[in-house]
Amino acid sequence: MSKFEGTVEDIVFRNDQNGWTVAAIRLDGDKKRISAVGVMPFLSTGEHAIFDGDLTEHKDYGQQIRVASYEATRPETRSGVERFLGSGLIKGVGPATAKQIVDYFGARALEVLESAPERLTEVPGIGPKRAAMIAESFEEHNGMRNTLIFLQNYGLTPTLSMKIYRAFGDMTESVLRSNPYRLVDEINGVGFRTADEIAMSLGFGRESEFRLRSGVKYVLSEAANGAGHMYLPRGVLVEQAARVLSAEEDLVESILKGLILADELIAEQIGEETAVYLPRFHRAECDAARLLLRQKRSIRAPRQSEAEALAEIARQEQALGVNLCAEQRQAALAAMQEGVCIITGGPGTGKTTSINVIIRLMRALGDVELCAPTGRAAKRMSEATGCPARTIHRLLEYNGENQGFARDEENPLDADVVIVDEMSMVDIFLMRSLLCALRPGARLVMVGDVDQLPSVGAGNVLRDVIEADVVRVVRLTEIFRQAGESQIVMNAHRINRGEYPEIRTRGTDFFLERKQTPAEVTASVVALVQKRLPAYMGLDGLRDIQVMAPMKRGDVGVYALNALLQAALNPAGQGAPELNHGAITFRRGDKVMQVRNNYDLSWRREGEEGDGVFNGDIGYVLAVDRKERALTVEFDDGRVAEYDESLLDDLELAYCMSVHKSQGSEFDAVVLPLVSGPPMLMTRNLLYTAVTRAKRLVVIVGREGCVRAMVDNNHIARRYSALDLRLRGQR
Repeated sequence: MSKFEGTVEDIVFRNDQNGWTVAAIRLDGDKKRISAVGVMPFLSTGEHAIFDGDLTEHKDYGQQIRVASYEATRPETRSGVERFLGSGLIKGVGPATAKQIVDYFGARALEVLESAPERLTEVPGIGPKRAAMIAESFEEHNGMRNTLIFLQNYGLTPTLSMKIYRAFGDMTESVLRSNPYRLVDEINGVGFRTADEIAMSLGFGRESEFRLRSGVKYVLSEAANGAGHMYLPRGVLVEQAARVLSAEEDLVESILKGLILADELIAEQIGEETAVYLPRFHRAECDAARLLLRQKRSIRAPRQSEAEALAEIARQEQALGVNLCAEQRQAALAAMQEGVCIITGGPGTGKTTSINVIIRLMRALGDVELCAPTGRAAKRMSEATGCPARTIHRLLEYNGENQGFARDEENPLDADVVIVDEMSMVDIFLMRSLLCALRPGARLVMVGDVDQLPSVGAGNVLRDVIEADVVRVVRLTEIFRQAGESQIVMNAHRINRGEYPEIRTRGTDFFLERKQTPAEVTASVVALVQKRLPAYMGLDGLRDIQVMAPMKRGDVGVYALNALLQAALNPAGQGAPELNHGAITFRRGDKVMQVRNNYDLSWRREGEEGDGVFNGDIGYVLAVDRKERALTVEFDDGRVAEYDESLLDDLELAYCMSVHKSQGSEFDAVVLPLVSGPPMLMTRNLLYTAVTRAKRLVVIVGREGCVRAMVDNNHIARRYSALDLRLRGQR
């Protein structure tokens, strides 16, 4: 990396969202003019700056300085000051006015603006009102620039720095110096680790009360985000917080007492343990229990007798040309007679057929809405039923501007019946929002497979509601003849029962390719996706085949396989645009996944516009803009969104994905590499979830012993939640 010194002659381009700037620089010494490109949101025309970066050759724009960091000083020459003032940064000052000010005050013009702005009225043509406007704008620019530079020193992105500045304004530095941990509570996007680094650099001690209080809340937040816990037992929280904070447990316990007394945390007896909640998690769980029971009780008596309902079910069977089994008829009957019911079952047990009959039955009651947690799951539901289905977010009319749903208790849905598929994916917050939007008397039918992995978000909603035993639950267990011909379906049920799957080498829809070493496994996975399965089944290796891995790291993990599959399926092309971001290189055509909820990201689709892209959404890179360091992504459901550099952390390559991230999706073929891994991850329900994602083919690549070990390992990591107890009135 080299140093370059020069004067900014012009800001050629700037992306105000992420600070990406192209500046024309006149270098000192040889007076050569060159472009400097990089994240420089505060750089201004006329400034003198020292740039750290590399000299590169752009195929279209020639030589450029790729800037890693820079330091700028105010212009000191008359021409520099004039360019700075006339750049458009200061309200009320254009090039002509800038020349007048510099003609009058000379190179000292900026000093006058800062220390004696009232003197601007001495310049011909500038009256008191205009002078005040110029002075106010100059002061605002100065304050913002100094604040943003202060924040930049701590590695904060330009977008996040602007968000902090908007929240605290000129008081930003003062706020941070007094308590940097306020950032965690008040600024979305700032985590404890970032605030802690700032605090340490500002001289805060490890036993600062601000730090300890923030650290305890951070541990609870990480428990929710990482493991889906609604709360932590008090002893577990104290132990984990002491470890994270490198503090004595007695000190953490003392801080915890203070947080509980201040109502910043909620402590409640759950069984034999004291549960400690973040307030919003406690409210969500209590609300979900209250609203679900309200919905159940809002329909007190069946509309028809059981005999009349069964006769109506028989008529709909005849109309659809289907023959329901006894369990399916009970599912349809429950939907007709109950305010709330659950239909759960594994693959091939007729959940879709049941839904189709229920839709026809429910239309006699009024408006029926179908929904699912993700766009891909909603699309599958629509294709399977022939009826329009939406994501829960779209059904509830998510409003990005207000960061909430338009449909709620005050503005409920018009629907008389809401049918939700893939309920295992629904977390506590989405459940609460859905229940809020149901008017009393509306029916709720929840469909899902309780044996799959739980939701990525916090809570264990489907399992808790089933275990509470307060609403009607119908379990579908009979496997239908056509499904029974599939080894995928049969093996999924074997796995779920703790039996080893039947593995064939060829000639079936479920087989194991035996490989022993990680290198053999990865080579086989790439060959299967790139050539063998497309040739064998006529599949698109990018869109029809999905590789899944139990772990993210390691030689056979998500990250390693994504790099190998990208190189095979979408290699770097001659002159093709690509964008490096951290360890990932994005290219046009890449398969990508959104890895966290972003309620504010705007999208467009065939004349429609909206906000919100969500964890697990899968799409493809349509375009790469290297100049603005931005990507255009089209998702499976046709939404197109623009990602600037500040949003690229939300995207990962998706040639390979974790099994957890595959929930709610279905693929023609699934390739599952299995060699070894920690027992906490290599579990029966993870294997079951992976297998049930495939429609036409499952290929396991690796060791049969690993498959058997996973079937034997019925460990289900406990999620700390109490929705079941609240529903039973025990909490």
